[in-house]
Amino acid sequence: MTPANGTAVNSREKTLKLVTTPAPTAPVENAPSPDPAEKRRRIRLRKLRAAFADERVRDTFRLAVRHISYVAGGARIVTRRAWDGRTTARYERMQRTAEIAGNLEEAKEWEERAHRFRQARHQRRMELLAAPQKTAKAVVVSGCLGAGGLLALGAAVAWATGDPAYLLAPTMLVIDLIHWAFIIGIVVWGPMKLAGPALGLFALWRVGQQRQSAPQWALPAKQRVTDEPITPSIVVKALRDLGIGDLRKAIRAMEDAGASMLSPIVIAGCGVEVDITLPSGVSTEEVMNKRRKFAENLGRHEHEVYITVAPAARTVRVWIADSGALDEPVPASPLVTDPDMTADYKTGRAPWGPDLRGDAVLISLYQKHVLITGLSNQGKTAALRALALWLALDPTVEFRIADLKGHGDWRMFLGLATILIEGPTDDHVADVTEMVEDVFDEMQRRLLAPAGTVFPPLVCIIDEAQVAYGCGAKGPDGRPYGGAKATSRYFKAVKGIHDQGRAVNVTIWEGTQDPTNENLPKRSREGNHIRAALVLGTKSQAEMALGETPVEKGAAPHKLRQGLDKGQLVAAGEGVPLAAGQVSVNVRTHFIDGDAAAEIADRAMELRSRVTTLSRPEAVEDRDELADLEVVLNGEERVRTPEVLHRLKNLDKAYYELWDGGRLRRLLIDAGEDTGTYKGYPVVNRDRVLRALANRE
Repeated sequence: MTPANGTAVNSREKTLKLVTTPAPTAPVENAPSPDPAEKRRRIRLRKLRAAFADERVRDTFRLAVRHISYVAGGARIVTRRAWDGRTTARYERMQRTAEIAGNLEEAKEWEERAHRFRQARHQRRMELLAAPQKTAKAVVVSGCLGAGGLLALGAAVAWATGDPAYLLAPTMLVIDLIHWAFIIGIVVWGPMKLAGPALGLFALWRVGQQRQSAPQWALPAKQRVTDEPITPSIVVKALRDLGIGDLRKAIRAMEDAGASMLSPIVIAGCGVEVDITLPSGVSTEEVMNKRRKFAENLGRHEHEVYITVAPAARTVRVWIADSGALDEPVPASPLVTDPDMTADYKTGRAPWGPDLRGDAVLISLYQKHVLITGLSNQGKTAALRALALWLALDPTVEFRIADLKGHGDWRMFLGLATILIEGPTDDHVADVTEMVEDVFDEMQRRLLAPAGTVFPPLVCIIDEAQVAYGCGAKGPDGRPYGGAKATSRYFKAVKGIHDQGRAVNVTIWEGTQDPTNENLPKRSREGNHIRAALVLGTKSQAEMALGETPVEKGAAPHKLRQGLDKGQLVAAGEGVPLAAGQVSVNVRTHFIDGDAAAEIADRAMELRSRVTTLSRPEAVEDRDELADLEVVLNGEERVRTPEVLHRLKNLDKAYYELWDGGRLRRLLIDAGEDTGTYKGYPVVNRDRVLRALANRE
């Protein structure tokens, strides 16, 4: 046992020693040698990679592929032409195209042409069957006539010369000519056998070169087409490769390979437009969600393809821009280029910029509330200001403007606007709130005017309105100036103007950033007639800005490129010119810089009397309105509303001069009470006033 154990231990120690000892530098015996074939393959692969890294090798490769493709493409084209010429394929193809387009008369005409072609082809084949007999008869007759003619000619020559040997001279001449022609043919036939195929290949190469049948990458640089024209086959192929199984199967099952889905492709500005009727089982939403892949299949960037829902059922409308066309600069505004331009609030239209097709988008601002939103620094203020600058050229329009950013973007309206507030603080929000409430009071006064009264337009503009909606500062009465709740003074005033302002030419425009339910309440955004959005971050924000319907039908401000599509917005609503079936339009707004804006403002001031612009609403003495109301009731249980208003004006005419029944009722409603009626007359009850005072305390 001991020797065995000792042997085992020694064997284990030797094994461990072999494992832990570093490998010797000398080659190990019986080590596998590398495969020579694999080694040669790797060497060839390295040489091949090195060769293709050389530009000269790549150029040579392109040259070879190009000319081979010319020959192959030429053969394909000639074969297609020959097939079309010998069969009715061309007529059937044109007939199907006419049927797809719904042109039945043209389809019948092509069917008739195909019938005539078949008849003529049948006639030619029948004549070809009878040709051998006719040819043999013609050869015999022609030979006899020719031999007779030659003998007659020889007889005439022999008679004239008196030598009978000339009788066969013409016949022998013809035989010699045939002999020499045979000799020349034998000599020429050898080279012709070699030159014939070469000439045929050259002809095919020439056809392929003229049609540029080689791949784009193999063509010379100056002949490469980077902007491939949009054709029906390209559109159908792009649809087939979208990855929608039902759509791919339907296209493959169609006899016309999907051409029946497409309307005629028409030029639309700097691109083309086509309507696509989708097969059963494929929804418009599926295709719209594949916009990026569809654009790439068409050889375009995502922002160069726009898909919207067409008026017809199960149909999408696709607009495809020319490559790079949307990256061209937007032309200058007509406000800058035309110094004689004027505006008309009621009948005129503001030039806002071109749409994607390059057509001018003209906006009607008559009695329209406007909302423009988008991410920061994307051109919101410039887009809003461009509309205001045009409208300023109508001297009848009064502006009251608040810029809650305060960087001087609206400074050119000094002398044009009756109020211009600039600044982002809570104090500025308080001033803006009072300005909007004054506009609301003016609207109330106009609503109580006699029927038929015409009022000059009053436009209230709040830029960076999200500052007001997000402000939590409160006034002396404890009510918040800003905020998005029903207690917000700013929100209530805006809502009131949205409800009734347009009827008396009082409108409000707001510009906001990065919309949310907190900084742009639903009730406020839905009260606007014109809603526009620059680039936004999410689809939900796009729905807040424009509404769900336009976004569902293809409006996509969240698909715009931040920074690259600066100034481009998606607009929807009344006043926006839309084609039949459209719900929105993409506008590349004109940019008017500060100097040009100042010049336009100067022209506007020449058309009107310069006004003194206030930096805040005119200050009036603060009064405790509920306390004044209790005083003028003079302890009476109830007093008619007109009498209460009369007493308030006697108390402080400057403060209560513009008050009416609506303003008095709003005072009590804000305090949790209301006015009432007594025997059909509007009255103010003292008990309600006392409860309103108690509620406030």
